Amino acid sequence: MAEVGKVLQFENLTPQKIGRMLDEYGEAIGIGADARAGFFEKVKNKKYVILIWLKNPHAIAPFEIDKAGFGLMAAWLCAEDVERIKIK
Repeated sequence: MAEVGKVLQFENLTPQKIGRMLDEYGEAIGIGADARAGFFEKVKNKKYVILIWLKNPHAIAPFEIDKAGFGLMAAWLCAEDVERIKIK
């Protein structure tokens, strides 16, 4: 569980823009200089990216989620109270 500290969104990407983005944010997002070339090859043709910095992370015990009201395809959920989405 964490709070979102910062969000950056980029669209209409090109391989050149992705290269510059990796140069600027690679270390901050956990892609060291030694891994950058391989990562670039995997993502060079992507057109959109969202970078999310998390803050105040807390370990919690795993639990099943009730996605009612969020949609079945929801990969991320924002909830004021984690108890609201736990299957009891």
